[in-house]
Amino acid sequence: MNNVKTNLGVTQPKYYLSQIAKSCLSTVQSVTYAGNQVTCPCCNGSFRKFLPAGIHARQNAECPKCFSLERHRLLWLYLQNHTNLLSEKLKVLHFAPEFQLYRLIRKLPNLDYITADLSAPRVMVNVDITDIQFEDNSFDVIICNHVLEHVTDDRKAMRELHRILRHNGWAILQVPLVGTQQETFEDPSVVSPEDRERLFGQKDHLRLYGRDYKNRLEEAGFKVQVDDYLKKLGSAKCEKYRLESDDSNCEDIYFCTK
Repeated sequence: MNNVKTNLGVTQPKYYLSQIAKSCLSTVQSVTYAGNQVTCPCCNGSFRKFLPAGIHARQNAECPKCFSLERHRLLWLYLQNHTNLLSEKLKVLHFAPEFQLYRLIRKLPNLDYITADLSAPRVMVNVDITDIQFEDNSFDVIICNHVLEHVTDDRKAMRELHRILRHNGWAILQVPLVGTQQETFEDPSVVSPEDRERLFGQKDHLRLYGRDYKNRLEEAGFKVQVDDYLKKLGSAKCEKYRLESDDSNCEDIYFCTK
């Protein structure tokens, strides 16, 4: 594999200090928020409530123990209950792996699991998602959760993801999406962090996706199933895991095959 930087065994003293601090905070918060009103499927912790999170402080959003957010909890439930990730031998590529999911997936003995990012020091390989240095048909599974909104040429990235996915493989390609908005809004002239946060929802976002996101994926070659998994879970489980979503903040599962 050419032009791929390997980052195994990198020593990051500040990172380990940060992890120790997070571990201490996790322990304290787990006791402080102990209860049985909500449950986190990522760490199996139960609490009287979750913590606020996000730019606009979404209430009851972040697990006090493992720091998972709604999208992490939803995706882990889906991976467990609606995919073969836990049961079959698979080669998996996980872009920008979230710690909440990484710590669970890496333990699965049936997987050949590779983590990737453009420049993060603690992934296995550094890869440009618009110019992926893996051969065609390399992976059975690709997980790319809330990444494409940060990529300048997201269409090229989608084509690359399709290229490296094996036939009969599957990919979950999630983005923040406004369900009431039909067309994706993007404007290359918007460059200031303040304007990007105002228009796209976050300082490092380059667009605000609408319902035409499915069309973009299909144009890249994917067959796309948009799964409203929240409805399948039902209101009781959504409340238990705090997965509520509305059309203004849509988190359908974009299950893509080749």
